Amino acid sequence: MNYNETISWLFSQLPYYQKKGPVAYKKNIDNINHFIIKHGHDYLSFDVIHVAGTNGKGSVCHMLSSILQESGLKVGLFTSPHLLDFRERIKINGVKIAKNFVVDFVQDYMHDFVQLNMSFFEMNVAMALNYFKINMVDIAIIEVGLGGRLDATNIISPTLSVITNVSLDHTNLLGNTIDLIAKEKAGIIKPGVPVLIGDDKIKSHVFEKVATKFNSPIFYAKKFNYSSDLLGDYQVLNINTSVTAVKILNQYSFNVSDEIIQRALNKVVVNTCLIGRWQVISKKPLIICDIAHNLAAVNFVMKQLLTLNNEKYIILGFSENKDIDSICKCLPKNYNYFLCGSNNNRIIDPNNFKSIFAKHDLNYKIYNFACDAYDDILSKMDENNLIMITGSTFVVADILEYIDKS
Repeated sequence: MNYNETISWLFSQLPYYQKKGPVAYKKNIDNINHFIIKHGHDYLSFDVIHVAGTNGKGSVCHMLSSILQESGLKVGLFTSPHLLDFRERIKINGVKIAKNFVVDFVQDYMHDFVQLNMSFFEMNVAMALNYFKINMVDIAIIEVGLGGRLDATNIISPTLSVITNVSLDHTNLLGNTIDLIAKEKAGIIKPGVPVLIGDDKIKSHVFEKVATKFNSPIFYAKKFNYSSDLLGDYQVLNINTSVTAVKILNQYSFNVSDEIIQRALNKVVVNTCLIGRWQVISKKPLIICDIAHNLAAVNFVMKQLLTLNNEKYIILGFSENKDIDSICKCLPKNYNYFLCGSNNNRIIDPNNFKSIFAKHDLNYKIYNFACDAYDDILSKMDENNLIMITGSTFVVADILEYIDKS
């Protein structure tokens, strides 16, 4: 198979959470364990930072990658989901995994993927760890896919564990209380390995209890006065988490200066090619994409929008199992909302939740696809207006792909 055929096979043959949702979620890590027992513990050849959390873990991973790259290290980065290109998931010093490696890896291990009934994500993890080993990275930053305790990434032996924050999301899989979700995320805490909690407001007894049980030093993010090229106001929290993580690493065998930290934070996009976080597509009119997809994240986005004086047009789509009623409570009533569907079957038909918008007296129109809403708004607005695309990773991906092809 060539590269395109390989990617098509992966998407069509293996369970894929980004497309199929909970059916692709494995409630154990047996498959990946069986795979690495057979083919080798690739992750043992480099240091690892393991990052979990409800929001911000992707930004923290990319900030940490930028900082460690600027300090002269060869840094592997594994994140999910991707927005435009599968290879966004696996990078070394900001460069996406080589297409020929993807083809060869799948060809070599296709039989095991099928025999073990491995999920799309489990295959991603195996591929990333193998790629990082073969390319001899100094350190890898590994983002948890979902939860922590039962996530395929939880086979690794980290140098540092990071939990950015905890809020309600994926409640159908992780639990419907903060404590239950915290328990799942605390599953990445390993014996004797320091753990950093990014939000000091969640000094949860769950984290303290697990850290004590495993004799793992526990830290909470401190406040710093660093800036970043990532523009969302919410990035202040992620900056504090990332910088605290580096300060902890400096207590061990790392030596990253404050000068390097600030330089790297100003080059996160350049160094890592991160997209979809308060990403400004155009300035006149102002067009912004942000993958906020749960109540806490959408609330942050709406608070920042309140600081801008433009007339606002919000393109929104939601994945299944989101608390749309609670999200609607944080949406300003004087904005124009454009509810859209997607080719991705995890996006809810907007007709199924329009009654919730009506109940909250929100002005809305419905479109089958985000690109239709985008074109309609552009045809009517002037250069002083604002378009925000948010509510789902998939809707943001739809718009970025549409713009890229236009």
